[in-house]
Amino acid sequence: MTARPLAAVGRPHRLDVLIAGGGLLGGVLLWAMNLHGGPARLGLPPSLTLVALGAMSVAELLRRTAPMAALALAVPALALDISTGTLVATVLMFTDVVYAAVLYGPAAAARRIPLHSVLVTVVTAVALTALWQNPQVVTAVIGVALLTVAPAWTGLIIRNHRDAAESARLRAEQIALLAERDRTQAVAGERARMARELHDMVANHLSAIAIHATAAQSIDDPSATREALGVIRENSVQGLAEMRRLIGLLRDPKATEGAQEPAATPTLDGLDALLGQARAHGGSSGLSFVLDDARRPGGTGDGPRPTAPAELAAYRIIQESLTNALKHAAPGEVRVRLAHERGGALTVTVRSPFADRPGPRVPGAGTGLVGMRERIALLGGAFEAGPVSGPAGRVWLVRAALPAAEEEEQR
Repeated sequence: MTARPLAAVGRPHRLDVLIAGGGLLGGVLLWAMNLHGGPARLGLPPSLTLVALGAMSVAELLRRTAPMAALALAVPALALDISTGTLVATVLMFTDVVYAAVLYGPAAAARRIPLHSVLVTVVTAVALTALWQNPQVVTAVIGVALLTVAPAWTGLIIRNHRDAAESARLRAEQIALLAERDRTQAVAGERARMARELHDMVANHLSAIAIHATAAQSIDDPSATREALGVIRENSVQGLAEMRRLIGLLRDPKATEGAQEPAATPTLDGLDALLGQARAHGGSSGLSFVLDDARRPGGTGDGPRPTAPAELAAYRIIQESLTNALKHAAPGEVRVRLAHERGGALTVTVRSPFADRPGPRVPGAGTGLVGMRERIALLGGAFEAGPVSGPAGRVWLVRAALPAAEEEEQR
């Protein structure tokens, strides 16, 4: 591992400056008071102890910004200090440099330095035992271990705890981001669901109001006008009631549970009434509506019941298809068919005469097909809509396959 050039090393940390300054001042005082380990060895002058002290102080300045360079400087400084008298301040600063090299150095160095410190201690113990057969070898080996093994492994333990804390913090941030993303997606999904429900509940009534208002304006017949106004009033009241139910449910879902007028979820049992309304609205346009319910085998008894979400989706798809027929279809028969496939899936098919006209009878938002596709996609079903050619000419076909019924799933 090569040390960084001095130009790339940042300013020393304030705490490192205090440690280096305190160690240098303490070492100078000890040297001035002649408090050192002993005389110089190898014929070196005692003044070199101050040189080792100064080099170790410089290493302390680099302990955080360049820990490997600090360790590379501290090792020869310690060797020089031991050879020239050994100041306690220099030795203590060396242990701190080893500790900082493990704590702030690269990950590879943090793994190698503790192992090398153990290796140095073992080699020293073997060498001293072979060369100096004296009980003080134990004391010397303990001293070497305190200089190398203790600070290195202390730094490794603290580094592991620090990395674990950082990993936990990052995981907490990721969990918070995922929770926020899930919340955003949930809000967007709920907004889309509310938009679909609002459109499906109100569009049918408003389309009927627009069609009968147009008929009342174009036909100069008092009885027809009164009939149209009656239909307009009926659809207005029903639309307002459904709007009131939806708004009450959005404001406080629990409050509607004990209300006298609960927000009932429409079911397929109400298809007869739904087609009756369509017949009343489409009679003036030359449209007839037929319900072909193949769920009842032989015309008696009910077939397997679909799940509640599937039944609601089927009802809304039929409701929207009838509304689109009132807006776009040519005069003729609109046929609604319900059936169960072999796997138990509920299929809804609506055929209406295709009209190649420049625009609808009444304006719309163009979101009906989008809402139907979204409903089926949420349930994992299949949906198709578009013009097809049939024996009686071109028709507009809406077909949806919804999940299996509850009874079939339990089997």
